[in-house]
Amino acid sequence: MKVAVVGAGAIGAYVGAALHRAGADVHLIARGPHLAAMRRDGVRVLSPRGDFTARPAATDDPSEVGPVDYVFLGLKANSYAGSGPLVHPLMHRGTAVIAAQNGIPWWYFHGLAGPHTGRRLDSVDPAGAVSATLPPERAIGCVVYAATEIEAPGVVRHLEGTRFSIGEPDRTVSRRCLDFSEAMVAGGLKCPVESDLRNDIWIKLLGNISFNPISALARATMGQICRHPETRALVESMMRETLAVAAAVGCRPEISVERRIAGAERVGDHKTSTLQDLEKGKPLELDVLLAAVVELAGTPVPTLRAVHALADLLATTSPAPAGSAA
Repeated sequence: MKVAVVGAGAIGAYVGAALHRAGADVHLIARGPHLAAMRRDGVRVLSPRGDFTARPAATDDPSEVGPVDYVFLGLKANSYAGSGPLVHPLMHRGTAVIAAQNGIPWWYFHGLAGPHTGRRLDSVDPAGAVSATLPPERAIGCVVYAATEIEAPGVVRHLEGTRFSIGEPDRTVSRRCLDFSEAMVAGGLKCPVESDLRNDIWIKLLGNISFNPISALARATMGQICRHPETRALVESMMRETLAVAAAVGCRPEISVERRIAGAERVGDHKTSTLQDLEKGKPLELDVLLAAVVELAGTPVPTLRAVHALADLLATTSPAPAGSAA
């Protein structure tokens, strides 16, 4: 099995190291000091489950890698439309693209029977630019339940969780999913193949759609948001509106709002990825998290719309921190 990890940051390098440990032919696509460190010393994973070092190939030029069986996307979703130069040299006729993204994916309505078949969301796939770069028939969905961070160039700190749920857009259990799952499990990760990954997408989205924008707007951790009565109530309202939108497009995830908030509260004083991006002056990945659900809404979602308006303004007005690229 030949795998290219495009965007070998915290999650991508962690997955690449695990697959390499399982015997897969892994190629990490990265840049800058992180790439230099991985070329020199490999990927060092620090984990409560045991530290290890893997030495997969690493490059900034995908043409050096050539066609692969799987492309694992570790990029932010707002980079997908422009990822062609990184992805296209890795493609052959049967290459699958495993998109480890938060929020509503561009392939969400691909292969889905019913009134929404083939629907495209402008907030997720503007003018079809993502689908043109990453054809939905190549897509394998992936919902990430692992938390990792780059501690230093070439060093990944694994904080918690090892689950990467995957699934086909058309709800089949395919050979390509089963083969990738087996390789992930051999590398020490959990990788269940779900017959309908959309349930996982909405369950994770319940947290992302509420805590991520609120954390950026308030500069607050998840624990602080949960302990503050008014923001806790705001999270609850956003989650209930999100569940109503999910039901309107035919998905009813089996989890209560109270249980979802309690799970987030147990995480404690953790900064969401959106708050971390804001502090680093990076673009905020809010279109697939929040704008997409507002676009999907066929019922009133006043809380989601209000928070979306504030978060969208924040994304367009926040200056980059001193010393970072604008």
